[in-house]
Amino acid sequence: MSTLRVERSPKRVRAYRDGAVVVDSPRPRLVWERVYPTYYFPAADVRTELVPPGALRVADEPELAGLVRVAWNAMDEWLEEDEPVYVHARDPYTRVDILASSRHVVVEVGGTVVASSRQPRVLFETGLPARFYLPLVDVRVDLLRPSRTTTMCPYKGTATYWHVVVDGVLHEDLVWCYRSPLPESQKITGLACFYSERAALTVDGVASTED
Repeated sequence: MSTLRVERSPKRVRAYRDGAVVVDSPRPRLVWERVYPTYYFPAADVRTELVPPGALRVADEPELAGLVRVAWNAMDEWLEEDEPVYVHARDPYTRVDILASSRHVVVEVGGTVVASSRQPRVLFETGLPARFYLPLVDVRVDLLRPSRTTTMCPYKGTATYWHVVVDGVLHEDLVWCYRSPLPESQKITGLACFYSERAALTVDGVASTED
C-alpha cells in the first residue's frame, strides 16, 4: 500500500519551455514525495512530445494512475494561475508570517559584533526556525563583501548574499537579502538576515537556538 500523501489542487498550473506551453492543467495533484509537494498532471494536460528525455515520469502508484510528473528544472517557467512560482510547488500548509518587533537582536561573528538592532522583522515560516531580518543601518556593512550566490524560495523570491570578513577571516555566504521579494513577503525588502546556525545571535540577551 502506498504511503504517499496526495491531494487535488484547485489551482490552474502551467509550464513553459522555449516559449511553448508544455503543461496546462486545471486539475493537478499535489504529491508529497519529499517534505514539499510535487505536481502530477493528467497525461492529457501535458504535451509530452515537448518534454526533454528523462524529464517525464509516469506515476506507478495506484492512486496516481494516468498521471505524469514533469521535472521542475526541465521547464523555463512555472505558473500557478497567472503568477510565477519558483523552486517547487507551493505547499498549501506552509505559512509565512513577518512581524515587526522591538526585540534587541545582536549578531556576533568571530567575537565581533556585526549587527545590533531593536527594529527587526521576524519571519516565521512553517517548519523552519524564526529568522530575524535587520535594517542595513544596524549592520556593519563595512564588514560585508558581495557574493555571487543566489537562492530562490517559492514564498519569498530570490535572495542575494554577502560574505562577512572579520579579522581577515572570510565567512562565506553568511548573510542574505531579498531585494525584490514576492508580494506576500514585502516586509523584508532590503533587510539583512544572518544564519543563526553559523553566527552567535542573541535576542534580548538570550542566545538564539534552532528549537
